[in-house]
Amino acid sequence: MIKITANNGNEDYLVELTSRTGNKVIADEPLALGGKDNGFSPKELLASALATCTNVTVRMFARRKEWDLENVLVEVELEQSDGKTTLHRSVTFQGNLDEEQRQRLLAVANACPLHKILTGEIAVETVMK
Repeated sequence: MIKITANNGNEDYLVELTSRTGNKVIADEPLALGGKDNGFSPKELLASALATCTNVTVRMFARRKEWDLENVLVEVELEQSDGKTTLHRSVTFQGNLDEEQRQRLLAVANACPLHKILTGEIAVETVMK
Protein backbone atom coordinates (compact mmCIF):
# COMPACT_ATOMS: atom_id res chain seq x y z
CA MET A 1 0.00 0.00 0.00
CA ILE A 2 1.21 3.49 -0.82
CA LYS A 3 0.92 6.10 1.89
CA ILE A 4 1.54 9.83 1.47
CA THR A 5 1.41 12.33 4.31
CA ALA A 6 0.62 15.98 3.51
CA ASN A 7 1.56 18.51 6.19
CA ASN A 8 1.48 22.27 5.90
CA GLY A 9 2.37 23.35 9.43
CA ASN A 10 1.57 27.03 9.68
CA GLU A 11 1.85 27.79 5.95
CA ASP A 12 -1.41 28.61 4.18
CA TYR A 13 -1.03 26.45 1.07
CA LEU A 14 2.58 25.26 1.00
CA VAL A 15 2.45 21.53 1.68
CA GLU A 16 5.24 19.07 2.30
CA LEU A 17 4.37 15.64 0.93
CA THR A 18 6.25 12.71 2.44
CA SER A 19 6.20 9.10 1.30
CA ARG A 20 6.60 6.06 3.53
CA THR A 21 10.16 5.75 2.26
CA GLY A 22 11.00 9.33 3.27
CA ASN A 23 10.92 10.98 -0.15
CA LYS A 24 9.64 14.55 -0.07
CA VAL A 25 7.94 16.86 -2.57
CA ILE A 26 6.70 20.40 -2.04
CA ALA A 27 3.29 21.42 -3.35
CA ASP A 28 1.66 24.84 -3.35
CA GLU A 29 -1.22 26.69 -4.92
CA PRO A 30 -0.64 29.23 -7.68
CA LEU A 31 -0.57 32.94 -6.89
CA ALA A 32 -4.04 33.38 -8.40
CA LEU A 33 -5.46 31.02 -5.75
CA GLY A 34 -3.65 32.60 -2.80
CA GLY A 35 -0.56 30.44 -2.76
CA LYS A 36 3.03 31.45 -3.39
CA ASP A 37 3.56 29.10 -6.36
CA ASN A 38 6.54 27.47 -4.63
CA GLY A 39 5.69 23.96 -5.79
CA PHE A 40 3.48 21.94 -8.07
CA SER A 41 -0.25 22.50 -7.66
CA PRO A 42 -2.39 19.44 -6.83
CA LYS A 43 -3.60 19.24 -10.43
CA GLU A 44 -0.03 19.51 -11.70
CA LEU A 45 0.91 16.64 -9.40
CA LEU A 46 -1.88 14.52 -10.88
CA ALA A 47 -0.76 15.26 -14.45
CA SER A 48 2.87 14.67 -13.40
CA ALA A 49 2.01 11.26 -11.99
CA LEU A 50 0.51 10.15 -15.31
CA ALA A 51 3.41 11.58 -17.31
CA THR A 52 6.00 9.93 -15.07
CA CYS A 53 4.29 6.55 -15.00
CA THR A 54 3.89 6.58 -18.77
CA ASN A 55 7.52 7.51 -19.31
CA VAL A 56 8.93 4.89 -16.94
CA THR A 57 6.63 2.10 -18.11
CA VAL A 58 7.58 2.65 -21.76
CA ARG A 59 11.28 2.87 -20.89
CA MET A 60 11.17 -0.37 -18.87
CA PHE A 61 9.41 -2.23 -21.69
CA ALA A 62 11.86 -0.99 -24.35
CA ARG A 63 14.84 -1.89 -22.17
CA ARG A 64 13.53 -5.46 -21.68
CA LYS A 65 13.08 -5.77 -25.45
CA GLU A 66 16.54 -4.21 -26.03
CA TRP A 67 15.03 -1.69 -28.43
CA ASP A 68 16.94 1.45 -29.41
CA LEU A 69 14.77 3.90 -27.48
CA GLU A 70 16.90 6.96 -26.77
CA ASN A 71 14.31 9.16 -25.10
CA VAL A 72 10.64 9.24 -24.16
CA LEU A 73 8.94 12.63 -24.04
CA VAL A 74 5.52 12.69 -22.42
CA GLU A 75 3.37 15.80 -22.14
CA VAL A 76 0.12 15.83 -20.18
CA GLU A 77 -2.39 18.66 -20.14
CA LEU A 78 -5.27 18.59 -17.67
CA GLU A 79 -8.41 20.32 -18.88
CA GLN A 80 -11.65 20.80 -16.96
CA SER A 81 -14.86 21.83 -18.66
CA ASP A 82 -18.55 21.31 -17.90
CA GLY A 83 -17.84 19.03 -14.94
CA LYS A 84 -15.56 16.77 -16.97
CA THR A 85 -11.81 16.38 -16.57
CA THR A 86 -9.76 15.35 -19.60
CA LEU A 87 -6.09 14.42 -19.51
CA HIS A 88 -4.56 15.05 -22.93
CA ARG A 89 -1.38 12.99 -23.22
CA SER A 90 1.15 13.15 -26.03
CA VAL A 91 4.10 10.76 -26.28
CA THR A 92 7.19 11.04 -28.46
CA PHE A 93 9.56 8.11 -28.90
CA GLN A 94 13.06 9.04 -29.99
CA GLY A 95 15.45 6.43 -31.27
CA ASN A 96 15.95 3.94 -34.06
CA LEU A 97 12.49 2.36 -33.96
CA ASP A 98 10.28 1.04 -36.74
CA GLU A 99 6.55 1.77 -36.95
CA GLU A 100 5.59 -1.56 -35.39
CA GLN A 101 7.79 -0.84 -32.37
CA ARG A 102 6.34 2.67 -32.02
CA GLN A 103 2.80 1.28 -32.09
CA ARG A 104 3.70 -1.31 -29.46
CA LEU A 105 5.21 1.41 -27.24
CA LEU A 106 2.00 3.42 -27.60
CA ALA A 107 0.00 0.39 -26.44
CA VAL A 108 2.39 0.02 -23.50
CA ALA A 109 1.88 3.72 -22.64
CA ASN A 110 -1.87 3.12 -22.54
CA ALA A 111 -1.33 0.20 -20.16
CA CYS A 112 0.81 2.02 -17.60
CA PRO A 113 -0.41 1.42 -14.04
CA LEU A 114 -1.56 5.00 -13.46
CA HIS A 115 -3.46 5.07 -16.75
CA LYS A 116 -5.29 1.95 -15.57
CA ILE A 117 -6.09 3.57 -12.22
CA LEU A 118 -7.37 6.78 -13.80
CA THR A 119 -9.55 4.98 -16.34
CA GLY A 120 -10.87 2.45 -13.83
CA GLU A 121 -13.25 2.80 -10.94
CA ILE A 122 -11.94 5.13 -8.24
CA ALA A 123 -13.30 5.48 -4.72
CA VAL A 124 -12.18 8.01 -2.11
CA GLU A 125 -12.95 7.11 1.49
CA THR A 126 -12.33 9.77 4.14
CA VAL A 127 -12.20 9.36 7.92
CA MET A 128 -11.60 11.99 10.57
CA LYS A 129 -9.07 11.26 13.33
